Amino acid sequence: MTAVPAPATPELSAPPEVGLDGGATLLAWLRRMRDEQPVWQDPQGRYHVFRHEDVQRITADPATFSSDTVSRLSGGERQPPGGTLLLLDPPRHGKLRRLVSKVFTAKMVTELEPRITEVATGLLDELDEDGFDLVEAFANPLPVIVISSMLGVPPSDRPLFQVWADSLLTVNWETPEGAEVLGRTVTELGAYLQQHVTERRAREHDDLMSLLVRAEVDGERLNDEDVVSFAALLLLAGHVTTSVLLGNMLLAADLEPGLLGALRTDRTLITPFTEEVLRSRPPFLKVERVPTRPVEIAGVEVPENAMTYLWLLSANRDERVFAEPDRFLPGRPNARQMAFGHGIHYCLGAPLARMEGQIALNLMLDRYTGIRVDRERPLSYFDNRVNVFGLRRLPLTVQRA
Repeated sequence: MTAVPAPATPELSAPPEVGLDGGATLLAWLRRMRDEQPVWQDPQGRYHVFRHEDVQRITADPATFSSDTVSRLSGGERQPPGGTLLLLDPPRHGKLRRLVSKVFTAKMVTELEPRITEVATGLLDELDEDGFDLVEAFANPLPVIVISSMLGVPPSDRPLFQVWADSLLTVNWETPEGAEVLGRTVTELGAYLQQHVTERRAREHDDLMSLLVRAEVDGERLNDEDVVSFAALLLLAGHVTTSVLLGNMLLAADLEPGLLGALRTDRTLITPFTEEVLRSRPPFLKVERVPTRPVEIAGVEVPENAMTYLWLLSANRDERVFAEPDRFLPGRPNARQMAFGHGIHYCLGAPLARMEGQIALNLMLDRYTGIRVDRERPLSYFDNRVNVFGLRRLPLTVQRA
């Protein structure tokens, strides 16, 4: 096939907002784009890729599709911060990931189960007996407390972590005011974490940050900037992933009659339920890549260094891979779902997010005989700019067991 330039879509200049109707319009638009225009160039010149096959192929090919959007889009004038795994390419990415993976292991995550249970139980104990906002009162603070505890942050400083995480999620980075808040937040968080790194280089502590400081592979260690960047990434990505996953779990269960009762009766169903939530409602809408040379995607010419968005939400709803993708079917084969990405950048925190979500749901099922979304109060969704497919607010009414 001869590659052709991406045609324009006259009806829309941007993907529909999730908040219009909880994502229904966006999902319908994505389905149309998969069928009619699997690669779309928006009015700003950015490319969007919608089919599972193309998203999977691109994320598996870091030589052709770079994650270093910072330096490539700035012509080399700016560089990604050291340690920012999401923005690094091989070989630096591989070296850094091996160092981090030596510390952030499956065993470490498994051993967090008692601590996660303790934190989640304490948060539930403080909630109103009749109803509460799941995101604000439970899903947001849970991962922040767990992650800050892992890193060795003093309990008295955890409110700072919550403020920083909220700021990075809620400001409009494209406005002058948002850019100022973003810059200030990144500076404050980086300076705070640097103090802890300096302290741990002087004296060992029993926490994740100390392990990161001491980690060594083939004679190489993480420098201060690497440790700070990974800790910040763990805070932001770990917070968002767990918080959004838990909100999407409760929303999905509410939309399926009888599902919560089935989960309460048979807890073995929680794992396949979680995987279907991740497929149908992945925490992140899309990921970014930049071609290192002119390439062809689904018959469309994409130039070198063109910003390219890979829609995880669309890939997970692709009818070419998942039968009846808009039906919620726990237990369907979900090995190919891409909620946590694919390839060398597959999310390191995926096991932690799954564990936190499942522990939290189990505890809620133990505590409440009834859980339902309070439809008399408005649900609030993240807008597309934040790149999150989930809820800012999820009011629930509950009945105690």
